[in-house]
Amino acid sequence: MKIVIIGGVAGGMSAATRLRRLRESADIVVLERGDHVSFANCGLPYYVGGVIPKRESLLLQTPESLAARFRLDVRVRHEVVALDTERRTVTARELDSGREYTEPYDELVLSTGAAAVVPPLPGAERALVLRDVADVDRLVEAAADARSAVVVGAGFIGVEMTENLVRKGISTTVVERGAQVLAPLDVEMAAPVADEMRDRGIRLELGAELTRIDGDTVTLSDGSVVPADLVVMAIGVRPESALARAAGLAIGPSGGILVDDRLRTSAPHVYAVGDVVEKKDAVAGESTLVPLANAANRQGRLVADVIAGLPVSDPPAQGTAIVGVFDLTAAMTGWSEKRLRAAGRPFRAIHTHPLDHAGYYPGAVAMSVKLLVDPETDAILGAQAVGGEGVDKRIDVLATAMAGGIPASRLMDLELAYAPQFGSAKDPVNMLGYIADNLRTGAVGTVQWHELADAIATGAHLVDVRSPEEFAAGSIPGARNIPLDELRARASEIPAGPVLVFCQVGQRGNSATRLLTQLGRDAVNLDGGYQTWRTAAPILTTRLIKPLFT
Repeated sequence: MKIVIIGGVAGGMSAATRLRRLRESADIVVLERGDHVSFANCGLPYYVGGVIPKRESLLLQTPESLAARFRLDVRVRHEVVALDTERRTVTARELDSGREYTEPYDELVLSTGAAAVVPPLPGAERALVLRDVADVDRLVEAAADARSAVVVGAGFIGVEMTENLVRKGISTTVVERGAQVLAPLDVEMAAPVADEMRDRGIRLELGAELTRIDGDTVTLSDGSVVPADLVVMAIGVRPESALARAAGLAIGPSGGILVDDRLRTSAPHVYAVGDVVEKKDAVAGESTLVPLANAANRQGRLVADVIAGLPVSDPPAQGTAIVGVFDLTAAMTGWSEKRLRAAGRPFRAIHTHPLDHAGYYPGAVAMSVKLLVDPETDAILGAQAVGGEGVDKRIDVLATAMAGGIPASRLMDLELAYAPQFGSAKDPVNMLGYIADNLRTGAVGTVQWHELADAIATGAHLVDVRSPEEFAAGSIPGARNIPLDELRARASEIPAGPVLVFCQVGQRGNSATRLLTQLGRDAVNLDGGYQTWRTAAPILTTRLIKPLFT
């Protein structure tokens, strides 16, 4: 059997090495357009910033090492220019000599990845991108003498790139056409990330676009001019599916190659993996793009198993992702609230603000966690977390629970490792389960931060059940302060009508709501408490955000 793999990074190389372990007798050829194979592309921004000091640390394998260990025929600087799926051949061009040749195959794997999007602006040729080792070499050279930089796009790559330019002492501006950084997160979860970036001296131009790039400046859509010795485009990627399209393979609505759950394309004996394919979304089952390294590597292994005849299939994608932003970590899995809202899908939202480990043990730091739940089935639809230590652990547990079909309320039953320096007896994940169960059973009702104004406008009385000291330090305008410990004796002070209770993060508010409900009052709790409201309320004044909640 002869297997040809187009693309020698992530999915392509995972497929090649797995195939060798499964089929020692197979003839395996890998054709890679670039200069390098099997490099650590997720580490590229950190090499720019000097966190990873040695360039060779990024180069995991070479054609020679792959030939020695796996007997792979790996050819770099060989670009495939055409596919003939009927004759089962590919036409490749040797870039150094220009020679073209035909390579036959029995089975073909496409792992052509995705290309960075660069809009056709005046001066766009000066913009740099970051997708491979050649890109990082250009960036490191350009950054050596740069005093100012503009990063276009505030997604995961843009944020990582910004952090690393700042580490090099370069004054950096981020230009983002949306109203927030990290668009996959909900606005209130992304707000602390924006604050952290501003605290580090980063200029954020949100709701803005570039109109032109000049020699050492850029011009924004509002006419302002920003210094820019260096310009980095990080506005997204586009599947490199032109080769497949030209060969007549089916292409999906997002421009990626369509594959089934065994990674087969519409052409016999042709498979596709990684950033170039459209994946099945875990929440809606629809076709989507998920350009993540772990998904590409997993698909590479799976396609090798399929070719070898093993009974495997590709699971739906949740889009689990994480990014470090100086002293913060932001992570997510599944769908966001705004995505659910845009799709018209019902959901419950839960906000908590737990510590990463027991508060009495030194060094505990806070995080913010958001869980999104299907109100009919109790299924987990998505989760987000922002904070310091422990964010990665909680998102990984929630992503695992979501993949395993564990209902949200059953998170309270998970037996998680506990010692004071690692967690709490009631882990933040367990606490989400307790709240989800209260909502599922109707034991308590909640109102979201962006619903607060409407609730007050329709007659709800706002009661702050925190201590007088907390109340004096800041509260929601119009709130009456009745501390929780005094609420039984003073409940009669609350005028007739619905009551909206809040505390700092929601826990005391839950107790107050239960108490008032049993006293015959129509009471609900402000989800996430004053802390969520204080972080998020200013966002509603932003012109681009407000329509999300109307």
